[in-house]
Amino acid sequence: MSPMNSNPGPRLPPAGRRARTVKGRRAARPGAQFDGYLAPERPHAGAYDEMFAPDGTVRGPYRALYGSIAALDASDLTNRSQALDRAMVDQGITFSLSGQERPFPLDLVPRVIQATEWSRLERGVTQRVRALEAFLADVYGDRQILRDGVLPRRLITSCEHFHREAYGIKPPNGVRIHVSGVDLVRDEEGTFRVLEDNLRNPSGVSYVMENRRTMARVFPDLFARHRVRPVGDYASHLLRALRAAAAPNVADPMVVVLTPGVYNSAYFEHSLLARLMGVELVEGRDMFCRDNVVYLRTTEGERQVDVIYRRIDDEFLDPVHHRPDSVLGVAGILNAARAGNVVVANAVGNGVGDDKLVYTYVPEMVRYYLNEKPILPNVDTFRCWLPDEFDHVMQHADELVIKPVEGSGGYGIVFGPDASKKELDALRRKVRANRRGWIAQPVVQLSTVPSKVDDRLAPRHVDLRPFAVNDGKEIFVLPGGLTRVALPEGSLVVNSSQGGGSKDTWVLASRSSTSEQELDRPALGDVSVVDGVAAEQGPELSTSQQQQQQQQS
Repeated sequence: MSPMNSNPGPRLPPAGRRARTVKGRRAARPGAQFDGYLAPERPHAGAYDEMFAPDGTVRGPYRALYGSIAALDASDLTNRSQALDRAMVDQGITFSLSGQERPFPLDLVPRVIQATEWSRLERGVTQRVRALEAFLADVYGDRQILRDGVLPRRLITSCEHFHREAYGIKPPNGVRIHVSGVDLVRDEEGTFRVLEDNLRNPSGVSYVMENRRTMARVFPDLFARHRVRPVGDYASHLLRALRAAAAPNVADPMVVVLTPGVYNSAYFEHSLLARLMGVELVEGRDMFCRDNVVYLRTTEGERQVDVIYRRIDDEFLDPVHHRPDSVLGVAGILNAARAGNVVVANAVGNGVGDDKLVYTYVPEMVRYYLNEKPILPNVDTFRCWLPDEFDHVMQHADELVIKPVEGSGGYGIVFGPDASKKELDALRRKVRANRRGWIAQPVVQLSTVPSKVDDRLAPRHVDLRPFAVNDGKEIFVLPGGLTRVALPEGSLVVNSSQGGGSKDTWVLASRSSTSEQELDRPALGDVSVVDGVAAEQGPELSTSQQQQQQQQS
């Protein structure tokens, strides 16, 4: 990052200059890829652009990156973009869309976050996780927050993901949110706001690690010029948190990753995390419960399971307590958890904490449980179940984004300014019929970052999902997280199911930091070198885990 001084730094070049000639051939003018980038007629022109100030000046964190990109011509951008696509396909990094496996789009321009800004985001995410942990312990325990009237009781009892079966289950180290993903957006003023919380099975961290690995191979020169904090040690933090979650009398806990199977859209992530942690990847049919103890069937006989990092929904986890037709989970697993013989991560019932209506009360939780002022504000939200706010939504539906509380993946969202009168009338009828089921928010013009579109760079809207891991003693926030980008022009929906892609997210180390940077350190344990770049290996394993891998080899 360039030093901050009176020099305003580089500026977005005006379009229309002639290309210069170099040794008899026409060479592109430096920065030509950005021609028309800040055109006033672009969609959502009032959005905060993270690389350029409104006057075209390159913002401080992006100056070195801008200089590197401006020196490339259109063919360089195309070649490197194609190299990224090939690398993603070769590694099998895919997602499921309409039943088809597709490579996950990775844009070649990374997103950059300066050290001071990340420090604030890290503290804000940590604060939010601490408050939500306290809330979940309370709502499945004494429910003091309800007795004190801070939250309405019917808010909890009417929540689809509040599971009474989880009442009274106390994790050995008190952690229910072992992994969380907090979705953040930057508004028109450049302020980061929380859009929603993900406390059940947040996905996407595999893309964070694989995006970085791929970018390091295609753009090693960029990493050489930036102090980028690494992300490859996530699995070691996750493994430590899962092992710490086991009962205190278990010296060498057995941890497994429970997946619905190969047809799940996030199976790539499940298998990657299991491999990096050096633990078993299992399906429900591989385990059984006897006398409130969960066992894994192995070639060496039955083995007791101590911690299950489950990647299936609550409703399918235990057919004894939830859906009796489920074949994905393990019958009796909830009874085993209640008896203290197994830990389910994340805990059953966490969905009450990331309900989109409960989300609007998280600032009150921060003040109530922590006696602190919220560091990260929510996006302003209207709660349709409250009469005054319902009336406002009905009157201004054409100006708002209206979301179903139980919706996910961008489905069911209605952008009022883009909807027809017929669509809005139908929406009003749905909201009136189920006020608890809807919220509304102003249209937030998500911040933009340059993205490759054909042979040029154009602004595209982004959000950010930092991942936090709680081991009971400290909360580790992975530097950067998943930046999702809305690739269609003017779109504000970043979900991959709606045509979105992703970017590598660079958190710059502070100048005074002595922490290691990307390409400067082993990602996970020992390293080997592939094409001059450190390759990630698994974390240090316990003796029993080493024996497991030897048996499998």
